[in-house]
Amino acid sequence: MAPTVTDAAGQADASGSAAANGTNGAAASSRPNAQPDAGVQADASAQAGRSAQAASSGQAGATTRTVTELADGRELIYYDRGTPPTGRAVADLRPLDAAAPSSEVRQDPMTGAWVTVAAHRQARTYHPPADECPLCPSREGRLSEIPAGDYQVAVFENRFPSLAGDPGTHPVPQALDDPLHSRGPGVGRCEVVCFTADHEASFADLDEDRARLVLDAWTDRTAELSALPGVRQVYCFENRGTEIGVTLAHPHGQIYALPFVPPRTAKMIDQAARYRAATGRNLFDDLVAAERASAGQPSAERPEHPDGSRVVLAGEYWTAFVPFAARWPYEVHLFPNRRVPDFTGLNEDERAEFPRIYLDLLRRFDRLFSDENRKVRAPYIAAWHQAPNGHEDELALHLELFTVRRTADKLKYLAGTESGMEAFMNDVAPESAARRLREVGSTTPVAEAAPVTPTAPTTPATPAAPATKTTDEEPQR
Repeated sequence: MAPTVTDAAGQADASGSAAANGTNGAAASSRPNAQPDAGVQADASAQAGRSAQAASSGQAGATTRTVTELADGRELIYYDRGTPPTGRAVADLRPLDAAAPSSEVRQDPMTGAWVTVAAHRQARTYHPPADECPLCPSREGRLSEIPAGDYQVAVFENRFPSLAGDPGTHPVPQALDDPLHSRGPGVGRCEVVCFTADHEASFADLDEDRARLVLDAWTDRTAELSALPGVRQVYCFENRGTEIGVTLAHPHGQIYALPFVPPRTAKMIDQAARYRAATGRNLFDDLVAAERASAGQPSAERPEHPDGSRVVLAGEYWTAFVPFAARWPYEVHLFPNRRVPDFTGLNEDERAEFPRIYLDLLRRFDRLFSDENRKVRAPYIAAWHQAPNGHEDELALHLELFTVRRTADKLKYLAGTESGMEAFMNDVAPESAARRLREVGSTTPVAEAAPVTPTAPTTPATPAAPATKTTDEEPQR
């Protein structure tokens, strides 16, 4: 039996059950690919009671969550594999005033994009010394955002959020009384996800069980946040490295519950509709199938690349490839082979394979610029795209992972064309980037990698045929 996310009191939560079974309890009506589990009942105490006692979930290795509050009323959730320790619900003893963030969203009349204005975030924590890190566990004489003395994965509401408040009470304006100055309150939710208590680690240092726990947390939060009235899209992401602009070094990511559809997603919606009208097929199904079919085949268009495949990693259930029109020198997109709209749609086989594939991919990025003399951690953005509400039938869950480093000692800056015109100029051919990422593989040299069996386009309800296996901080900103 697959594990579920279970509240610390011992009863599986409707939204939490999504984390391992691909179900989405409360949010199932708005997320059509998430099939409700009739055997799971919602535990109201998880939403209102903020259970403090940790108890066995009744399943070996199951994911449990303990929901509590910080001193200023913000929600904090601990995620654990198996029975959580009794210290999970320790009180936050800091003398914090109630959080009162204030922001607004304004629409650019020339593009239609929404811009968030959140001036209160100027006061957020900025590059504290390691012994004052707010994401490390609390200890005697040093209280942090995590009151417990240790944790596995912790999620809490951002103290300096870009968006805050119930989006259902203040929807983003649709009727434009003043089309040149359309604005609304910056409602939504911003959460911080701490991947580990180890300050010196990174996601790539996690073992597979911990990576799976993070996936469970992402899924649980996606299910709960996407069900909130007024939330259009749930966005999970990680920023790593000072070169990216990260101000807290502790390994962590964030989750935004957005009250609007952001520009890149809006472009995907439009392009998917155009592709459907022109071909009668789904854009993402065909894209993944085409990349998988190219594995190991030469490129007639680029004879200087004897292996024209852009596939970096291929498993039975996931495929990672450099996109044909990559914007960044090293950019990889990771898709489940079967199209699903978001994390809640993944089945157990897909969840089980995910940690190996994702950790392998991140470790390859770290080896890109490292040699026998030094280890260089690649600064990157890991952006998880999930279908916004109302577009689950066409859009697909996928990761867009890229680094701003183009060589060991050079960064890719967004200059005049990119920043001014959104017209990217790439310094590395996508096929060369893919070959390099295969060469730095963890277990299988590129020359020995098994070819991938091509698969036909699929629909969300029909799993793709398995392919041949290969062996192979942006915190509060």
